[in-house]
Amino acid sequence: MKNNRFFFRSILTLGLSVLLFGHYFAQAQHPYGAILSMEERASTINRLLEDKVQNTLPQLMRNTNIDMWVVISREYNEDPVIKTLLPAEWLAARRRTILVFFDKGEGQGVETLAVARYDVGSVFKSAWNKEEQPDQWARLAEIIEERSPQKIGVNISEHYGLADGLAATDYEELKAALSSKDQSKIVSAEKLALAWLETRTAAEMQIYPHIIAISHNIIKEAFSDKVITPGVTTTEDVVWWMREKIRELKLQTWFHPTVDVQREDPEQFEHLRTFSKRPDPNVILPGDLLHCDFGITYLRLNSDQQQLAYVLKPGETDVPQYLKNALEIGNRLQDIFTNQFAVGRTGNEVLKKSREQAIAEGIKPSIYTHPIGYHGHAAGTTLGMWDAQEGVPYTGDYPLHLQTAYSIELNAAVFLKEWDKEIRIMLEEEAFFDESGVWYIDGRQERIHIVNPMR
Repeated sequence: MKNNRFFFRSILTLGLSVLLFGHYFAQAQHPYGAILSMEERASTINRLLEDKVQNTLPQLMRNTNIDMWVVISREYNEDPVIKTLLPAEWLAARRRTILVFFDKGEGQGVETLAVARYDVGSVFKSAWNKEEQPDQWARLAEIIEERSPQKIGVNISEHYGLADGLAATDYEELKAALSSKDQSKIVSAEKLALAWLETRTAAEMQIYPHIIAISHNIIKEAFSDKVITPGVTTTEDVVWWMREKIRELKLQTWFHPTVDVQREDPEQFEHLRTFSKRPDPNVILPGDLLHCDFGITYLRLNSDQQQLAYVLKPGETDVPQYLKNALEIGNRLQDIFTNQFAVGRTGNEVLKKSREQAIAEGIKPSIYTHPIGYHGHAAGTTLGMWDAQEGVPYTGDYPLHLQTAYSIELNAAVFLKEWDKEIRIMLEEEAFFDESGVWYIDGRQERIHIVNPMR
């Protein structure tokens, strides 16, 4: 299994190299790797979209038993799903944007139409001539009647916000436009929408390691003497350095980072304070254990990482062994958790089995892992929340599928006799779940970053 995983990752690396280090970047290299121009980003996003619609969507529609999927949005009130279907050059829906997918049958692919006066990128061909049929809804009704689908899936969902993007007005107008026969065919496309959002294609996985590596490199630089001067720099200074670095690289973030401190003092870790509000600003001092929560958005994919750093005291040359040991416990919890992933097993089942094994091994676990991809907190299985360690209703009951990515987010409580208190080893790394198991897309933290003020 390890050999297969190594081979697969080698192929991904080769594909990534061909993609990102081709002729366009032959003349220059960026210290963070090849970051595409805006034009090249658009071309890449559109290529990925075309590939996924042509090669992945047909099977997703058949797996979820929906032969027609209708996605509807109005400008600046976009369905979360439609934002992943629009071409890169479209920053929002236009007027009322209606996209139609129709499964033509086994081996025939999916027909993709736009009930619009113009094509929507290269994927959706215009299927509405306003001069011939002035009413956009009437034209949609004609398209549906002509194809006579068994089911008409729309994005309505009680429990999954990402699959509940159809606005009430559009839903009512859709029903009013259809015959009673076609109205009866309307069903929730929840499972299809989730499958579309959570499934990562081979082409996306050629790119994802590069995105995660950029994010890792920003953290590495933030947690260094280039940014931190002990006794002067505050945790908020590092946060805003990260935000500036993202903009400098012409990237975006999907959430405001945090940086916090654990140190040898009487203050105890509190879940409520830590997870329900931003940490208070602190001046960073020698001997501090730093922690960050950070992520970027690039090529429509997201990262979300938590890593640790130690600020050397005068005379120290390395991280104290007791902190290294604590990190090993955090890594062990990661292994226990990811080894429980199995196709069809629910998030709540993985959570329960992982906690039971960790506790049996003497680890004090807290697990709150989420899918990642087009969104930071993405579609798919919820595997615990920091305040719901007994399991999460509905989203935690959703089963695991292959070709899906996760932010492996958790913490292990470790008592340090050297500090006479309990600390949390809080970790988060992107991982991919496929036939070989769970593997980290750009590795995980197994050594604490060192901030050396004397260097």
